[in-house]
Amino acid sequence: MNIGPYSFDEFIEKIKVFHGSIAPGIVAGGIMVDIARANLPQGEFFDVICESQHCLPDAVQLLTQCTIGNRWLKIVDTSRYALTFYNKYTGEGIRVYLDAKKLQEWPAVRAWFLKEKPKKDQEQQQILNEFRRAGTSIYSTAKVTVKPSYITSPGKKRSSIGLCPSCAEAYRTDLGETCPACQGKGPYL
Repeated sequence: MNIGPYSFDEFIEKIKVFHGSIAPGIVAGGIMVDIARANLPQGEFFDVICESQHCLPDAVQLLTQCTIGNRWLKIVDTSRYALTFYNKYTGEGIRVYLDAKKLQEWPAVRAWFLKEKPKKDQEQQQILNEFRRAGTSIYSTAKVTVKPSYITSPGKKRSSIGLCPSCAEAYRTDLGETCPACQGKGPYL
């Protein structure tokens, strides 16, 4: 079984380097990325929405050019383990999710996914072996159209940058008269 351009074992090594440890969620995510790509027209420009902020975005960043930094990867945390690859101009796409109804034959994956056992009691090698054997059989897909607010308008200009009159730091001026931090939206007390 391959995940992206890597053998299963090579992908596990990539996960260790990128994430710091082997994470079953990134293995699942890598398979989901492959499923999504297989359901997209060749040569299409796409963006990705991850519905979980845990591990799934790492799989997308490892296997595609979609990153949080270039804004082609968006995290919309619905707390569901799903991702959507969609045409960045039309919004038409494919949603892929790990389907809990398909996990009866995969007890280690089920126990990990549904947190039926504490992490310390889970057998990581068994989980990885089940992912390898299950392949794409434990996932489901749906054709979707994302909301217009997620679609890129062709030729859309980026907002201008200005200096906040309150703190004098640079910020995107389309966010208000002052930067979001000076509007009280910052992470600090």
